[in-house]
Amino acid sequence: MASILVVCTGNVCRSPVAEGFLCSAVRRRFAERAPTVESVGTFGWEGSPASPESVAAALELGIDIAGHRARRLEAEHLEGTGLVLAMASEHRTAVVRLAPETAARTFTLKELVRLLEALPVASGDADPVAALAVRAAEADALRRNGFEGDPEDEDIADPLGLPIETYRAVAAELEEWCGRLTDGLFGRAHARASAEGE
Repeated sequence: MASILVVCTGNVCRSPVAEGFLCSAVRRRFAERAPTVESVGTFGWEGSPASPESVAAALELGIDIAGHRARRLEAEHLEGTGLVLAMASEHRTAVVRLAPETAARTFTLKELVRLLEALPVASGDADPVAALAVRAAEADALRRNGFEGDPEDEDIADPLGLPIETYRAVAAELEEWCGRLTDGLFGRAHARASAEGE
């Protein structure tokens, strides 16, 4: 059971790369206390590796996803998951259709980042798994109160079948948004480190 579940279509391009960045970020920050991160696809190509272009683009940014194997989204993947991150609005819709009870904790990556950045900064002192639930609830409350962010720019584009340069652009975009997400959920690591050094 994942604390954070990342969802795209085939689970071979976007979501494995996002999973890799988030795994790396939370492990660096929390070591053995890190929330678990997994990924699935709404039409997951069960058992397939990540696309070679995604593997190459992620590796260029220091993330190794060569061991990834795709999984198709099933209802049991959502049970007990603290946060569901969709790569595009269509994936958010598919998750909520499959399990309506997850609606309050299901966001697109960009949507959640913008919501979190509109909230007071996280303290970074809480247990990271508990912090996920708190920050997801705060973001959902803001969303229900009418904060729209940028609904014209919610999706991470699907690079499948496009040139390697597109995969590199998507990987760089995911690196940026996953870094912002980690700060939004748990507070800025460097700010906390500075405060501890005083």
